[in-house]
Amino acid sequence: MRIIADLHLHSKWSRACSQDLALPNIAKACERKGIDLVGTADALHPKWSSDIKELLVESGTGVFSLKDGSSPTRFLLTVEVSSIYKRGGKVRRVHHVLLFPGLEALDAFSRKLSDRGVNLKSDGRPIMGLDSEELLKLLLDADENCLLIPAHAWTPWFSIFGSKSGFDSIEECFGDMSKYIYAIETGLSSDPLMNWRLSALDHVFLVSNSDAHSCANLGREANVFDMERVDYPELWRIIVEHDTARFIETLEFFPEEGKYHADGHRDCSFWCLPEETKKNHGICPKCGKPLTIGVLNRVAELADRPPDPVRPSGSAPFRSIVPLAEVVAGSLGVSKASKKVVLALENLLSSGRTEFGILLDYPEESLVSFASPELVSAIMSMRQGKVEIRPGYDGEFGLVNVMSGKQRVQANLL
Repeated sequence: MRIIADLHLHSKWSRACSQDLALPNIAKACERKGIDLVGTADALHPKWSSDIKELLVESGTGVFSLKDGSSPTRFLLTVEVSSIYKRGGKVRRVHHVLLFPGLEALDAFSRKLSDRGVNLKSDGRPIMGLDSEELLKLLLDADENCLLIPAHAWTPWFSIFGSKSGFDSIEECFGDMSKYIYAIETGLSSDPLMNWRLSALDHVFLVSNSDAHSCANLGREANVFDMERVDYPELWRIIVEHDTARFIETLEFFPEEGKYHADGHRDCSFWCLPEETKKNHGICPKCGKPLTIGVLNRVAELADRPPDPVRPSGSAPFRSIVPLAEVVAGSLGVSKASKKVVLALENLLSSGRTEFGILLDYPEESLVSFASPELVSAIMSMRQGKVEIRPGYDGEFGLVNVMSGKQRVQANLL
């Protein structure tokens, strides 16, 4: 059974996140997107944890659904945490996604953090001074079936391989506990093709999630599994046993769209590729301040394979997508916030259709029965990778041109 899963997102209790991120709204948004399995997000926050216990009921081992039965969407207990600590004479800022097999494990881990003085009330993504290795030990001590996945692994400021505060390897970050790292999250600014340049990552799965701060951004990246049963033990087994027969593919942003793909300086509206960064000695030519070194450059720094490597054995394939609202906006020649786009999406998603179904599954001859010729052309172009993108840099999302017949419309992916 094909299961599309998005395991990293946030709730209304995380900073800079939409107040619409309530559990019933997330469930309905997943139905619209075509997401079958979604993380609860922010499960350590006391008020969100209370909502989880009040609104959800276990509908499979470690899997939950709305108590009122109003949605088929299933939830896993998840949270992103921020570890900020000093190691090797350098301040490290690393984000991790944690998965829990059940409420007992979640509560046990929550108590361990509280005993160490971690303030779980301040933010849905709690900040803690725990070393990543210590954090993982603590997590597995709460329950050996918990999982830790380094989040958006390449972003400059808050990731395991980030140019500003990260490490050069999984082993350097986690030490003796590195054997319990079974997957890393590629993040919006990189894709598997880029990660395949590092042979050191061949033994871990590359997962992709939305890191959504609003319901609209759910599923902008996701994972596709073939699951015999939808429960936590089966997901845990697929990831831990590296079951390539059951991990079908990941659904990816075009990595250039991510806001840290290229090097650059946002204040000066300047971006460049690594070759130019080297010529400029890492300095912005407009103001003389240091450039923020992006993911493309950082991957090249650590890579031991050339660009466009052959897919390593044991890795999952991937497909690159553009969110349906952006494709529709491009086909209409308007902003994605336009009422025309809202109305078009409502029409497209009637009769039980989903965004992923339209983007990925319907053959061209079926699309023409309910979509305009311009939209069909745009969808087929996206599937073939026929997009033009100005890369994102220094916190600025990329700009994508989706081909639509003779049109070439620019959409800002914010």
